[in-house]
Amino acid sequence: MQAIQRFTISVVVAAAMLGMVGCSGMSTQDKNTAIGAGVGAIGGSILTGGSTIGTVGGAAVGGVIGHEVDKR
Repeated sequence: MQAIQRFTISVVVAAAMLGMVGCSGMSTQDKNTAIGAGVGAIGGSILTGGSTIGTVGGAAVGGVIGHEVDKR
């Protein structure tokens, strides 16, 4: 079970890192949204023991928070 959890976290981190490669043309708010979604997905996965719903929910919440961080 721990191996699956580590694999899930690794995949999420790798996807977030690959997603950041295309961030050069993004606004600061877009970057914050992407970073928030990545961090939220990792946090959701850890807090729920690697459940898919926790990972997706964490990504959604993190994305919303990241979007609102630098909003004026």
